Amino acid sequence: MSNTQLYNDIFRQVISDYHVKDHVDTEINNPYDRNSLENRLYLKCWIDTVQWHLEDIIRDPHINPVEALQIKRRIDRSNQDRTDLVEQIDSYFRQYYSDVKVLPDARINTESPAWAIDRLSILALKIYHMREQAERTDASAEHIERCQQKLRVLLEQQVDLSTAIDQLLEDIAAGRKYMKVYRQMKMYNDPSTNPVLYGKR
Repeated sequence: MSNTQLYNDIFRQVISDYHVKDHVDTEINNPYDRNSLENRLYLKCWIDTVQWHLEDIIRDPHINPVEALQIKRRIDRSNQDRTDLVEQIDSYFRQYYSDVKVLPDARINTESPAWAIDRLSILALKIYHMREQAERTDASAEHIERCQQKLRVLLEQQVDLSTAIDQLLEDIAAGRKYMKVYRQMKMYNDPSTNPVLYGKR
């Protein structure tokens, strides 16, 4: 089994687990050991899945403005949790490959493994929900056909992205590429760098 076969299996498991109750306040039941990569991947995709549905809810044109603001704040917290978790996953990879001898002509990749895996998690959600649309019985034939076409593209994209991630990890393991972990510097969440926040203290 390739690395991304495992990752995609976990993401499908998460999305299936979430949709048993299909509610944003469903309590997570992560089945993997807390210190494992699988645990972090499950949690990562769970955060993505809950946020996906929060983004649906907040787009209700009839939503109460107070509720909308509460959800927006929750999405902000979720984005920060997601970023922190991606950095944890990258730290895992950096440690895992720490003994690799980097070749003199090694190149750096445009993004780290964990940020690529972040896109793979979101892609799993797109596939699940596009398949839902493609299988609707209450929609027009045109809608079904459009969604089937989009689903085919998403599935092709999943194969391509999975292949690229596996190749990246192989290159890092062989020393042909090296990775660096840059911590995200989200200024709007920091009361010392967001002028709206520090200006009101």
